[in-house]
This record gives sequence, structure tokens and C-alpha cells, in this order.
Amino acid sequence: MNRITFLLIIALFFQSVLVAQIKISSWNLQNFGKTKSQAEIAFVAGTLKDFDIIAIQEVVAGYGGPQAIARLVDALNRKGAKWDYMISDPTESTPYATERYAYIWKTSKVKEVRRGWLDQNYLHQIDREPFISEFDYKDKIFTLVNFHAIPQKKQPETEIKFFKFFPEKYPDKNLIFLGDFNIPERHTVFNPLKKLGYKPVLENQKTTMKMKCVGEECLASEFDNIFYNSRKLKVLNTGVVHFYRSFPDMVSARRISDHIPVWAEFDIERGEGETKDGLMMGN
Repeated sequence: MNRITFLLIIALFFQSVLVAQIKISSWNLQNFGKTKSQAEIAFVAGTLKDFDIIAIQEVVAGYGGPQAIARLVDALNRKGAKWDYMISDPTESTPYATERYAYIWKTSKVKEVRRGWLDQNYLHQIDREPFISEFDYKDKIFTLVNFHAIPQKKQPETEIKFFKFFPEKYPDKNLIFLGDFNIPERHTVFNPLKKLGYKPVLENQKTTMKMKCVGEECLASEFDNIFYNSRKLKVLNTGVVHFYRSFPDMVSARRISDHIPVWAEFDIERGEGETKDGLMMGN
């Protein structure tokens, strides 16, 4: 091995050590409450154990919802890492639509900066107000905006259009929007956010599950995603978890959820095109 090759290997090693990597997942867990069996809770824990932060939608508003999250965290704690969690109050929605959100995180990777809150800025325009929380990863602060939009037939774009105002309302926050938007990322309602530098981690990726697979096609709609500020974050890797492949049929799989988890791994240190010195690289 010559000296130049050796130095390159050393440089790559230290770069990998210094990169602030955090793996974030979002999952609509469909009516997550007391109806979930212990075996189902254990399966969910096994599916999520390799992430650092998990944002969950559709936690039941009643007492069974928080209980199910506590059971999930207990199952995660049995898999070798210590986890903590927070649950939102019930959303101020119409009775049939109200639910809770939850965040679960590895305490060895991130810290809770402040307790999460349901955003009240557009309480009368957004049925299930988003659940916002700040986290600290190696002294880098970022803010998650966990959201579950109204169904597609009710035009979720009438809610999502207000997200373009969030960067102005929270100018000092490094915002990451994630959840079940009930419309694809290519919808024009996301254009104002995209013009501000926000990008989806997934494109043309279906995330809801069919009632029955048609050939090899088991997914239906491109509803779940994560939008990040590309001027402040760099995406290292993205994906989804096809958990339904562990079940004999879609009926069995849908007892867990009718959505699959989505995820992204971020470099919290810098945005896309930014060097270690903080300068932006040209095209």
C-alpha cells in the first residue's frame, strides 16, 4: 500500500466518524391501541429496532393508545437498547378523526430538547394538528413535524398548503416534516416548500398496502414521506420496510397496519452541496 492510498483510507475513516448520522422513521400504525396483541407489538418492535427516532401516526386517542405505545417501548427495550418516548394529547379534531401522535427514540443517540406540542397556528384549518418536537443529536438541534392528513377524498392539500408558512413561523428551527400526507410528493401543494429548499426523501414510492397483492404488486398509493431542508441536512440513505413480506397474506399483514414504514438517514452536520467549511459547492 502506497502512502497516498494509506492517507485516503485514514481520511475516509475520520470522515465517517465525524459525520453526524441519524436514522429517522415514520409509520402510520393504523388504529394503534388495545386491539394490538402482544405478538403484534413484538413484531412492530422488531421492525423498528434499528432506527434512532420513530414518528408514529394513528395512535388511538383513548387510554388504549398510550398503553400500546408503552408496550411497544417495553418491547424495544428488550432488544438491547434503551428507548424513551412522548405521546401527544388527542388532536382537537372531529370525534371520529381525533387521534394521538408519538415519538420514540434511542436515548444513546438523541436527547429530547423540549416536550412536544400540538401546533395551534392553524387549528381551524387542519383537522389533526401536527405534533412538533425538538431533538438534540451531538449538539445539533432539529425539529420534527409529525402529521396525519385528512383522507384523499377530503382533499388533504387544503391542510398541507399551510406548511409553507411553518419555516417563517419557526425561523430558527431545522424543520423535518414527516408522516402520512394522503397525497403523493409530486402534488403541486408541496411546490412552495420545495421552493424553500425542502425535498422529499422518497419519489414514486408507494407506501400504502393493497387488500390483496396483484401479482408482485402489493402497494397502492404514495402517501407517506419525509420532507427535509436540503440547505441544512444531507440525505445519506432512504428506504421503506416491506414488512408484509413476513406474512402469508395481506389480510394477516394488515393487522399490523395498512401502511409500510418509511425512513431516511441524515447527515445533521450540513446540507446538500455544503463542504465541511460551510461553503456551498457550485454545480
